[in-house]
Amino acid sequence: MANPSTSSGPLTEATSSGPSSEARRRPPEIPAWRRKLWPYLLSVPAVLIIIGILYPFVLGAIYSFLNYAAVNPNPKFVGLRNFGSVLTDPTFWGSVFLTLAFAVVATAVETVLGVAIALLLNRSSLIGRIFERVLILPLMIAPVIAGVIWKLMFNPQFGILNHVLGLGSTFDWLSKQNAFASIVLVDLWIFTPFVAILVLAGIRSLPKEPFEASSVDGASWFYMFRRLMLPMMWPYILVAVIFRFMDNLKVFDAIYVLTAGGPGVATRTLQIGAFEDSIIRFDYSRGSTYMFILWIIVFITARYLVKALGKAQARAAGSES
Repeated sequence: MANPSTSSGPLTEATSSGPSSEARRRPPEIPAWRRKLWPYLLSVPAVLIIIGILYPFVLGAIYSFLNYAAVNPNPKFVGLRNFGSVLTDPTFWGSVFLTLAFAVVATAVETVLGVAIALLLNRSSLIGRIFERVLILPLMIAPVIAGVIWKLMFNPQFGILNHVLGLGSTFDWLSKQNAFASIVLVDLWIFTPFVAILVLAGIRSLPKEPFEASSVDGASWFYMFRRLMLPMMWPYILVAVIFRFMDNLKVFDAIYVLTAGGPGVATRTLQIGAFEDSIIRFDYSRGSTYMFILWIIVFITARYLVKALGKAQARAAGSES
């Protein structure tokens, strides 16, 4: 009987002549031209997004130097005439003041309330866990829908706020005297949860050892908050401030639904002014000038806030005195 180990049958020859297991596991070689092309293919979505952002921006900037309007479909270059007309208009400066006032007041109150809510939610309790899940609901509502809901609630005759607060039917939330405070109130309701959730995430990411050591030494809660928690969570607070301040400078939808810039010019921000000039009066160049000036304000403010954020992060990391 022949020894199977020494036999040289067809199976042994096929095994010896076939590719090894290592060769079978080796991936196929990618051609050099495909390796060179791959980075460019990966950058295509980013390039398309950049084009989608830059094209309307550049087009609007060009319009601000033309006299383009519905009554003038063949615009001509007019230089800085639109800027001179806008900057000498008292209504424009009123819009600038309202825009900055709304951004500062809304951002400041949202930040204070958001930090306070985050500190309360950081304490483990059943009510806190329930409220933490309910807190995100205003963020799930579109600002336009939220504006419609609050406008119904603000109605003097059948609005629920006057009924619950016992203000009668004479108190008008959207009157000239109260409109600014009302739009700030709506913005607080929508976006304070955003600040609270962001700050709460920052609090829960802080190291526990410094707080435990301070507690052993008998430090009070306020001392630990002022000396330990606040310096470490300051970068998170600044991130929330940057997001909210930039967004409040550009807000349009909720304000337009609530007041459309009125009564009079009580809530006529820069965005409302640009909308009135471009869409209502069909003066596209003047509306573009409004938005170009707003972009300059946002750009300068963003540069300053981002620089402040970098310094706060360096101090929190201990790399800057």
